[in-house]
Amino acid sequence: MNVLFINISDTKGGAALGSYRLHKEILAKGFSSKMLVGEACSKNSLVDQLPRTYKDKFLKLFAESIGLNYINVLSSFNSITSHQFFDEADILNFHCLHYGYFNYLAIPKIAKRKPVLYKLSDMWSFTGHCAYSFDCEKWKTGCGSCPYPDNYPVIKHDSTGLEWNLKKWVYRNSPLSIVTPSKWLQSVAKQSILKQYSIDFIPNGIDLDAYSPVDKEVARHAIGIPMNKKVILFAAQNLQDPRKGSDLLSGAFDQLPQGLKNDVVLVCFGSGGEAVKALTDLPLIDLGYITGDRLKALIYSSADVFVFPTRADVFGLVLLESMACGTPLISFAVGGVTELVRPNITGLLAQPENASDLSLKLAELIEDDALRHK
Repeated sequence: MNVLFINISDTKGGAALGSYRLHKEILAKGFSSKMLVGEACSKNSLVDQLPRTYKDKFLKLFAESIGLNYINVLSSFNSITSHQFFDEADILNFHCLHYGYFNYLAIPKIAKRKPVLYKLSDMWSFTGHCAYSFDCEKWKTGCGSCPYPDNYPVIKHDSTGLEWNLKKWVYRNSPLSIVTPSKWLQSVAKQSILKQYSIDFIPNGIDLDAYSPVDKEVARHAIGIPMNKKVILFAAQNLQDPRKGSDLLSGAFDQLPQGLKNDVVLVCFGSGGEAVKALTDLPLIDLGYITGDRLKALIYSSADVFVFPTRADVFGLVLLESMACGTPLISFAVGGVTELVRPNITGLLAQPENASDLSLKLAELIEDDALRHK
C-alpha cells in the first residue's frame, strides 16, 4: 500500500506532527508513505512542498476581499494530480487543508481519482470560515452574519453563507471517508454537512519510546531549571494565539496566593514567549520553539504541572505528550480536552473561561504532592 499525506506542513505545529508521526509509523511497518505539504521543514526525498504559482499570489488579495479564503490557490487543481507522488499513491490522507496552501474546491477532482481519507483537525471543514465556532451553531444549518469574523481564519467580508454552501457542494460531489481524533469532534461532525459520510474516531498517538518519564532532577539539571521551585509548564505552537488562553493563564496567576507565587517558576515553549512574559510577574523561563521529541520529554518531565488554558481544542497533542511523561494536567472543560484531562485521574478541569477556577485548580495541584503523584 502506498499512502500520500496532504497537509499544511510535515513537522510545524500539532496538526502537522500528528500526520508526520503517522507517516513515520507507516514506513516503520513496511509500507510506502510520502507527503505533499504547504511548508516542508524536513529535508528528505519522501516529503515535497506543493508549489504555489504567481496567479495564486496575485488572486489572494481578491479572494480575501470577498471573504472567500483559499479559493485563489488555483494550482491545487493540477499540482497534486500531476505530481509523481500522486501517481504512485493507492490512498490519500488529507489532514489540515486550510492555512492558504490548498483550494478546497479541488477536492472533487482529486477524490474522484484516488480514494481519500480526510482526518479533521478542527471544525473548519464544515463551517463558513472558522476553525472553531465557540458558542455559534450556525454551521449546522448554514452560516451567514458571522458573529466571529476575526476568529482564525480572519475574514474581511462576510461570505460565510456562500462558503458554507460551496463546501456543501464539494462534499456532495466527493467520495470521502472521515476520521476525527476525538469523540467530541466526531459527534459535532455528525451534526454538520459531513453527516452523509462514515465518520470514525481514531485518536492521535505518540511514540512512547520518545515520550516517557525522566527523573525530575536529571531533567531539570539538563535544561537549567531550578531544583527548589515548583514548575508550571505552558506550551503551544503559538503562545500568543488568543485561543490558547495566555490571558486566562495570566488572570489565574494574578489570583494565586503570594506565598505560592514565591515558590513557583513558569516554563514555556513555543513561539511568542515574550508576550507571555509581559502578562505575568512570575519568574519565566522561555525555552523558545522546540521540535525535538526527546528534548520535549525532558521539559515535560521537569515540570510539576502542565497547564493548558485553551478556549477551544479538538484534542491537544501536548496533553498527550505530558501524560506520557508522567506530568499531571490542568485545563478547561472544552471540546476534546475532557477525553484526556480526566479529573483526579490525569489532572484537573476548570470551568471554561474562568480564570478564578483555573487559579484554584493550580493552587490545589501545586500544593498537594500526593494528588500530583496520584
